[in-house]
Amino acid sequence: MSTEAIRCVDRLPGADAMRRAVELALRAPSVQNSQPWRWRVRRGSVELHADDGRHRSAEDPDRRDLVISCGAALHHLRVALAGAGWACRVTRLPDPGEPAHLATVEAVPGLPDRADAQLRPMIDRRRTDRRRFGLRPVRRALLDTLRERAAAEGTGLHPLTCDAALARLDAALAEAATRIRYVIGTPDELTVWPEPGATPLQDRPPDHRRAEARAIGAAAADGSCLLVLTTPADSIADRLATGEAASAVLLTATGLGLASTLLSQALTTTRARRPDAPAEHPQVAVRVGWPTDGAARLPATPRRLLDSVLLPD
Repeated sequence: MSTEAIRCVDRLPGADAMRRAVELALRAPSVQNSQPWRWRVRRGSVELHADDGRHRSAEDPDRRDLVISCGAALHHLRVALAGAGWACRVTRLPDPGEPAHLATVEAVPGLPDRADAQLRPMIDRRRTDRRRFGLRPVRRALLDTLRERAAAEGTGLHPLTCDAALARLDAALAEAATRIRYVIGTPDELTVWPEPGATPLQDRPPDHRRAEARAIGAAAADGSCLLVLTTPADSIADRLATGEAASAVLLTATGLGLASTLLSQALTTTRARRPDAPAEHPQVAVRVGWPTDGAARLPATPRRLLDSVLLPD
């Protein structure tokens, strides 16, 4: 941690410092790159709100994916603040009368969380990688490290290690894709963003369902591992924690040199969300593995502009 960061212990950040942290939080992964968040920045605090204008109700009728995506952004904000030397206090779901208000993050005196601060460089390095990974398996010790990071966020992390489990997840993905495409999907909702600053359609992967199917199929053929994040219940708080844990796992994997991708569509349907852990609630899957030798660095996914996601004070 820098000398400047250490000096932050006895003072609080201004609005400009909080905006810089939010700008880093915008790099968080989100389901289908929906980026469904809005932020209200004040001196020393930030509010995270769900952006209902970017909610895909046909694909996500219970708002599960929306809340998980916002949870990932919340964790990225925590990491950004810690990396700048700020300790913070998070109040999740602070206003029952305003369900879109998912969290308030306040800078407080004290030392930042060391584990979060160490992840700050990974925000810049992390990429969603749906390519085939190398044949070298991921060692158990590394999976244990990822499991510990998930546990620190209140979730479980379970590897799918048998062909039968992979086959069930693959079948569940096909079921989810069919349900969305032919039962409840509408072309306009699936392709149009109405507001300025949105990510253009051509900059988004053309079909996340097919990409996830390829990723799951590749996991059976290369050395990668599929990990399922689970929660003890399925409340809004559990889904928010899932997003925070997913962010922690993906950033930690990046720090370990692993490639990774978040797989959400495969767990959309009720059948898909109970693949192997009936006592818990599967929420999202993460695929991790070693990049192939000589794999090119992927470009960053386009993001919404900061001004387009800020709410008036």
